[in-house]
Amino acid sequence: MRPVRQTTLVAADGVELAARHLDGVGGAVFVVVHGFNGNGLDGQVQVIVERLAAFGDVITVDLRGHGASSGQSTVGRLEILDVDAAIRWARDLGYAKVITVGFSLGAAVAIRQAGLASSPAQGSQADPIVSSPPDVVIAVSGPAFWYYRGTRVMRLVHWLIETQAGRRVLHAKGTRVAPEKWPDAGPVEPVAAAGMLAGTPLLVIHGTADRYFPLEHPQALHRAALEGGNADTELWVLDGIGHAEAAMESNTIDELARWGLARCAD
Repeated sequence: MRPVRQTTLVAADGVELAARHLDGVGGAVFVVVHGFNGNGLDGQVQVIVERLAAFGDVITVDLRGHGASSGQSTVGRLEILDVDAAIRWARDLGYAKVITVGFSLGAAVAIRQAGLASSPAQGSQADPIVSSPPDVVIAVSGPAFWYYRGTRVMRLVHWLIETQAGRRVLHAKGTRVAPEKWPDAGPVEPVAAAGMLAGTPLLVIHGTADRYFPLEHPQALHRAALEGGNADTELWVLDGIGHAEAAMESNTIDELARWGLARCAD
C-alpha cells in the first residue's frame, strides 16, 4: 500500500474539503478532479489514482457537496475554488509542477479554474476569484457549454439538479446540490475558459461512445484553445470509449500521464 495523507482543505469561501495525498514516484503531482455524483474515494477514481502514482504523486479532492466535503454542489460555478485550494496545497507541499486531471464536471471545473486563474479579468460577475494556476490541464469527457440538454442522459441530469424531487434523489446517493439558481450573468463557460489558456498546455480527451456529450464539445474546447493562441493543445478522440472515469483504460491513463509530464519538462 502506498502512503496516503488525508487532510481538510478550506476553500476561499470557507467550505471544508476532504483531500488526500498519495505518495507515488515523486516529481510532479497530479490533482485528480472527479465527476458529478462522485468523490475522490470512488473505486473508478482510485484505479486512476493508482495508475497515475506510477508517474508522479497524486492529490484527490472531494468537490463541495460530494463525498466527505462540506457545502453544496453548484455544478461547476464555485467548484473552481475547490481545485484552487487543492493546487495551493500542492504548492505548499513543495511541488513545482502541478497537472490537473478532470473528468466530466471535473474537466469543466479544471479548465475554468486554470483559465480564470490565468486571466482573472476575463471572469464574469458570477465567478469567484482564483489565483493558483496549474502547469498543465488534462480534461476528459468534459462539456464545453452550459445547460446542454442534447442527449437523453443530460436531460435526466438537469431534472435531477433543477427539481426538488431530483435533488432528493441525489442527496440519497450522497450528493448535495444547492437549490439556488446561478446569477443571471452566469459563470464563464468551459469553452470560453479554454480560450484563456494561451500559456497552459491543454489536453482534451473524449470518447466516440460518450452518452453525455457528443464530439462537438471536445472539438469546441480544442478549437477555442487554438484560437486563444495555445500552441500546445491536443485533442484525442478515442474510438468506442464511453464517459469519464468509468471509460478510462490503463493505456490511456499512462499516455495522458506521459503527455502531462512531457509538458512539465519543457
